Amino acid sequence: MWKKLLIVAGVGVAVALVAKKLKAASDERELWHEATTAPDLR
Repeated sequence: MWKKLLIVAGVGVAVALVAKKLKAASDERELWHEATTAPDLR
């Protein structure tokens, strides 16, 4: 019983860490895109 709970908790933590890294990479990419594109001065 405890083994299954620990495995599920470990998988949940791993998924949360991966999701956090992906979001951080996406945010960084968005910032670079904003910083390196010319402003639209229409």
